[in-house]
Amino acid sequence: MDPAPQSHPILAYVLSRIPTLSKPRPSVSAGGGDFDIEQPHPQTPTPRSPSLGEFELVERMPGLRHPAVLHAMSRAVADVSAARAALQDLGPRPDHELVDSSRALLAAAAAAGDGAQRIIEADLDACRAVAKLDETHDAYEALLHEAEARLEKVYRTAMEGRDLEEAEGKDDTAPAAGDAAVQEEVVAVLKQAQEGKPVDSVRLVDRNLRFLPEAFGRIQGLRVLDVSHNQLQVIPDAIGALEHLEELRLASNALVSLPDTVGLLSSLKILDVSTNKLRTLPDSISKCRSLVELNASYNGLTYLPTNIGFELVNLQRLWVHMNKLRSFPSSICEMQSLYLLDAHFNELCGLPSAIGKLSSLEILNLSSNFSDMKELPFSFGDLLNLRELDLSNNQIHALPDSFGRLDKLEKLNLEQNPLAMPPAEIVNQGVDAVKEYMSKKWLDALLEEEEKSMAAAESMQASTPKAWLARSVSWVSDVSGSLVGYVNGGQNKLEKDAILDQQF
Repeated sequence: MDPAPQSHPILAYVLSRIPTLSKPRPSVSAGGGDFDIEQPHPQTPTPRSPSLGEFELVERMPGLRHPAVLHAMSRAVADVSAARAALQDLGPRPDHELVDSSRALLAAAAAAGDGAQRIIEADLDACRAVAKLDETHDAYEALLHEAEARLEKVYRTAMEGRDLEEAEGKDDTAPAAGDAAVQEEVVAVLKQAQEGKPVDSVRLVDRNLRFLPEAFGRIQGLRVLDVSHNQLQVIPDAIGALEHLEELRLASNALVSLPDTVGLLSSLKILDVSTNKLRTLPDSISKCRSLVELNASYNGLTYLPTNIGFELVNLQRLWVHMNKLRSFPSSICEMQSLYLLDAHFNELCGLPSAIGKLSSLEILNLSSNFSDMKELPFSFGDLLNLRELDLSNNQIHALPDSFGRLDKLEKLNLEQNPLAMPPAEIVNQGVDAVKEYMSKKWLDALLEEEEKSMAAAESMQASTPKAWLARSVSWVSDVSGSLVGYVNGGQNKLEKDAILDQQF
């Protein structure tokens, strides 16, 4: 629940260095006494060394070393500390599919009215609790984004030597001197389209653009729209009217959400929304069935739309790294055209059990999910076209036996995992040694399974009526033979006794 350094670097830095923001604990000293909030808890480890990201942050913002600046920033994020403590009591964010099903049940109950009596009230209460917890986490995420922007403003104010209250009264959204030139460029594009001249491509990259006019949705022939590296906070709903749009690039802006009308872009092939402040993708994005590339990296995504895999059957490349994803929806396994999947630096707890259905997958990066990623499903071995795999910086203890089926694997990174199988000496020899070792494990597993199957088949065969009849016939034959032998032996004895009598 702590802010991630990759999405909230300043906030994470400040919270990690201000002990007064830690949740107070009662004193455990023998003599009792009041708890000193400035003293660390007895079990608190010694301060950790700054990470590489923190070094880069301090290099970019050297004023963070100054106690007065940290003090001013600490006052600005006291509400974050309180919200974080409350969320720790409520628990982690519920799974997105659970949230969807809970809201669907609540909607069904509301639509049924009096007929909803068939739904157990306890179930409805549980669904309400799930929905409420999800909304609380949404509010907390919004608070984190707001706090990050607030800290940037506090830092600028402190470094300029201005009073904070004076700075807060200043309107940061006032137009800058260069905005007039940008507006002229935008007007020129719209005028060209209004005059009936063909406008196939619009590229307004790094123009300090603060908003996108609704009129852009009326450029009917537009195929490429690139407004990356600006300051856009909202994309107008009118964007959905661009029925011929094939490429939409919105990277490196300040977008918190995308309009639902993005699902009307039926011709869209490339969508880049990386490096924004997105917490979710609209469910309607699944309707962009022509989509081939989707880049949603460097955001704050906690889940992907439930049905995204059922609809985006033509998607070939998916970048969702540097987010907060806890899981993939099971529908992602239906992306039969997916060639590349990059999900490193998330919070993934595992993969869907049917991940092996991604028959076209060649490049997979699941690195740096740290303590959350602990195992791979057995179907992982069905990714027969996989060429490059990065599993570094996780907590995987063993590769599944089916891993030995990945004959096309060329690049493999297993660093920083507590692997026991394959052993470290095999891993250190490289990808070929791992493939050979796991292939042998796979063959051994197949042989063991075959032996078990044969034993089970023999056992089953021995218990069939046909086998019982065969054993019965064999037993009767043995008894009959013994009886015949006995009878024949008795006749010979009678003949022999008669001869002896004649001799006497």
